[in-house]
Amino acid sequence: MAKGHRSQYKRERNSEKDTRPSAKLSFARVSVQKACFVLDAIRGKDVTTAKAILEYNPRYASSIIKKLLDSAIANAENNNGLDPENLYIAECFADKGPTMKRVHPRAQGRAYRIEKRMSHITIVLDEKGAE
Repeated sequence: MAKGHRSQYKRERNSEKDTRPSAKLSFARVSVQKACFVLDAIRGKDVTTAKAILEYNPRYASSIIKKLLDSAIANAENNNGLDPENLYIAECFADKGPTMKRVHPRAQGRAYRIEKRMSHITIVLDEKGAE
């Protein structure tokens, strides 16, 4: 294979995988903006504090993100053998997903478009001592 070939670069890039425990929810039926309100509240917090914040947050996205956080904690325990008491939320973000377009009838035969947005939510955990 020639030096500087595309597959060589891809192989090098993929060898540096992130080993931190994480969980990702694709196609969540909540907009990125609404999900980010909740994610901003828990970013950088330890896991027990984040779960408490999500438990009493009235927003709809908090119930989705709480399930996702529980999944990330389970991944850390089972796959990486980490202790849940030492975990904190290193990264959490929401990316834009596809948009469902719907039509709402209006007066005088007009039609307005309603956009039902989706997002891809990711939570990455890390140990407190491993900064």
